[in-house]
Amino acid sequence: KRPSSRAGYLAGSICADGKGRGKRGCTMRKRIGFRVRGRVQGVFFRWTTRERAQALGVTGWVRNCQDGSVEAVAEGEPDALTRFREWLGRGPPGARVESVIEMEEPVTNEFSGFEITG
Repeated sequence: KRPSSRAGYLAGSICADGKGRGKRGCTMRKRIGFRVRGRVQGVFFRWTTRERAQALGVTGWVRNCQDGSVEAVAEGEPDALTRFREWLGRGPPGARVESVIEMEEPVTNEFSGFEITG
């Protein structure tokens, strides 16, 4: 049997119900960790990140880091995460994003919303 090219077979993807990979008719989810560098603190980056995530149906969290960057973990449908990542690359007015590093992680379905944690 040949593997499918569907996005649901990517490492870290799982059905939204958390019960399996690649099932027909299920909504696939991914989890990605992000680190955003540049002028991203003191410009309402976390607040607007939460607003954007909620609008896209993405769950997870965002926080400031001691080195001046912002870190986020997000779970959602692949298309929503792509749009979320694009937004992180721009940020809110006043931000100057220099880089966005991302790493796919295993989906946990542990989040019920998107929160600012620090």
